[in-house]
Amino acid sequence: MLRGNELIRLLFDEICQFPILDTHSHINPLSPAALTFEDLLGYHYFTELAHSSGMPKAAIEGEKDPLARTHLILNYAKRFNNTIQFEWLEDIARNFLGFMGEQITAEDADKLWTLAERKMSQPDWASQVLRGSRVEKIFLTNDFDDPLSGFDTSIYVPCLRVDDLVFRLHQTETRTRLARCSTIEPGDYAHLQKAIHHLFQHFSAHQAKACAISLPPDFSPQPVSRQAMDQALRANPADEAQAAILSQGVFWMIVEACAAWKWPMDLMIGVNRKVYPEGVHQGQDLFDQRTSLIQYASLFNAFPQVNFCVSVLTSTQNQELASYSWIFPNVITHGHWWYSNVPALIHRDCQLRLQAVPHVKQLGYYSDAYKLEFILPKYNMYRQVLARLLAEDFILERGWSERQAIELARQILRGNASRIFQLES
Repeated sequence: MLRGNELIRLLFDEICQFPILDTHSHINPLSPAALTFEDLLGYHYFTELAHSSGMPKAAIEGEKDPLARTHLILNYAKRFNNTIQFEWLEDIARNFLGFMGEQITAEDADKLWTLAERKMSQPDWASQVLRGSRVEKIFLTNDFDDPLSGFDTSIYVPCLRVDDLVFRLHQTETRTRLARCSTIEPGDYAHLQKAIHHLFQHFSAHQAKACAISLPPDFSPQPVSRQAMDQALRANPADEAQAAILSQGVFWMIVEACAAWKWPMDLMIGVNRKVYPEGVHQGQDLFDQRTSLIQYASLFNAFPQVNFCVSVLTSTQNQELASYSWIFPNVITHGHWWYSNVPALIHRDCQLRLQAVPHVKQLGYYSDAYKLEFILPKYNMYRQVLARLLAEDFILERGWSERQAIELARQILRGNASRIFQLES
C-alpha cells in the first residue's frame, strides 16, 4: 500500500484528470486570456503585495509603458516571492509560457515579456489555455444589463450579479439602466418585480445558471412590505434610511425570483469595502469578523427551495458555515474565498467540511480568476491540499480505499456543481 508523498502524488494526479467546472470567476468572455505579461501582473493579488511591500501606488496605476511596469513589479516581487500568489505566477510561466528558470526574478522581465508576447499573440491562445487547464465550464460575473452576446455560453456560463440592483437601485443611474434593459420603469413594487423577472428571463434564455451577490457585514435580509417598497422607490436618493429599506426589499424580491426560476443563489458574505481607501484598485477591501450567519437565518428558513451556495471571507467563520450546512438542507459550502484562499487555511477549512458536512453539500473550489491562465495554478493549489487530506485522513487513518477517496474528490469538485447548477446535458 502506498503511503506518504507517493500516495498524495497518486491522488493528486488522479484528481487532476477531472475536467474543471469553475463555479465563480471574473473572466471577461470577450477577452478571457491575458494579452501581455503585464495582464498577469495586473491581477490584484500582485498589485496589492507590491504596494504593501513599498511600491508607490502611482507607479502601479499611473500612466506607464507596460514593459516598464512589468520590470517595476518584478523588481518588488523579490519582497513577496515567498507567497503562494507568487507561486501561481511561476506556475503560469512554466506551464503556459515555457519558462525554465528556477525562480522568477526581476532579471527575467524581458524574457518573460517576449515569451508571453510570442504565445499570447496566437489567435487561439485562449483555447490553448482552456485545453491545457482542462476547463470544461467557467461561471461568469455578469452585470444585470449585460447583453450576454458574443461568447459561447456552453463554456462561459452567465451568472446574474445583483450587487448594483440591491445596493444602488436608489441611484438614478442604476434605475435608468434597469429601465433601459428591461423596458420597464421600476417606479413601484409591481413594476420592479416585473423588471426583475424580465432579467431572469433574459439570463435564462442565455443559459445562465445562478444569481450571485457580495454582501457587507451589516446586511441582514428581511422581507419588506409592498407599501414600504413603494415609499422607498419614491424617496430621495440621498435618504439613506429609505435606501436601506429598498436594499432589503430588492434582495428579498430577487430571492423570490430565484425560487420561481429554480436557480441557486451564491452569497459571498462579509466583505467590508474601502477599509484601506488609499490602496490599489481592488486592494482596499477586507473581512469583518462582526458578521454572523445568524443574520441570514430568516432567509434560509423562508426559502427552503432555494440552494444558497455560501462563501465566507474568514477561516474563523468557516465553522459557522459548516454548522449551518450541517443543519440546513439548503445551505451549501462554496469554495475558499479571497483571504481564505491560501493552503494553510484551505487545509483547515476543507478538513472541517470533509469531517462535518455531507459530501453532497460541498462545492469544493472556484478560481475567482480574472484571466484564464490563473485557473490551473489555483486549482492545483487546492488539489494538493485535498489530495493530502484524502491520503492522511481518509485512506491512512480511516481505512478508505483509493477509489473511494478519488470518488469523494470527484463529488465535491464536479458532481455537486453539475447537480446544484443543473449542468447535466
